[in-house]
Amino acid sequence: MATAYQHVPVLLEEVVAALAPRDGGVYVDGTFGRGGYARAILAAADCTVWGIDRDPAAVAAGSALAEEFPRRLNVIEGPFGRMDALLRDAGVEGVDGVTLDLGVSSPQIDDPARGFSFRADGPLDMRMGNHGMTAADAVNSLGETELADVIYRLGEERMSRRVARAIVAARAEEPIDRTARLAEIVRRVVPKSRDGIDPATRTFQALRLYVNDELGELDRGLAASERLLRPGGRLAVVSFHSLEDRRVKEFLRRRSGNSPAPSRHAPVERTAEAAPTFRLISRKPVTPGDTELVNNPRARSARLRAAERTKAPAFEEAA
Repeated sequence: MATAYQHVPVLLEEVVAALAPRDGGVYVDGTFGRGGYARAILAAADCTVWGIDRDPAAVAAGSALAEEFPRRLNVIEGPFGRMDALLRDAGVEGVDGVTLDLGVSSPQIDDPARGFSFRADGPLDMRMGNHGMTAADAVNSLGETELADVIYRLGEERMSRRVARAIVAARAEEPIDRTARLAEIVRRVVPKSRDGIDPATRTFQALRLYVNDELGELDRGLAASERLLRPGGRLAVVSFHSLEDRRVKEFLRRRSGNSPAPSRHAPVERTAEAAPTFRLISRKPVTPGDTELVNNPRARSARLRAAERTKAPAFEEAA
């Protein structure tokens, strides 16, 4: 059952401080999970929170928390990349804060049946929701070149070609449908690193990102936040690896008018500059302190970036 697995929110105090909840405000926890951020926001002010999650198990678990905050907490199923459309359908046109805690949640990792972890055997699934292709579908159907590209691009695995070749050879003998088998295949061709990270880590990350289109969803979610936030509303995003953090950083840099100036030697196209839609709260990301790292080792790679919405209209271009 979902309730058997706990999730410790990362940078919780820092996220709430960045959002600065106020009485009467409306806030979105776009990656509801087990409601850690939502609970803290509701405790900080007499406000309303809309929780969004594409995982039916998370939405089901949210019903108990909603009973603790009647008429103040609403949990809906769906991808956060559509948060503006989802809330519009619920009669909400604008909000005062949005928070996103990217990546996979502890309940998803810790439940072997979800297939996210290489530490315990389970079905090779990795879907955050219950629709679409599974990781097993991907490893058994993608061509060797495409598989290597996914593992290199999304997992930053330098030995991606070697891994893809091993996967294709193994699946020719028997389809790969268990996490333990895939992890063993990868470990046979990727040597252990000095930092102690499991050799299968990057391949599993790549497949999870691919199956759930997490980077595409992040792009859509950032743009949806821009459309949904009222002037003065806050956006707080916690990421856990460089691919996510880089996307958030570049989005906020462009939207705040802080994009690097082009080289003076390069030809420049004269185009009208759109007014900044965000003001950076801090140019550098917030990272966990020593106490949090001791209590929650999974927080070690977390980065929080936050910004405040201006009065400018949302960009028309894709995020």
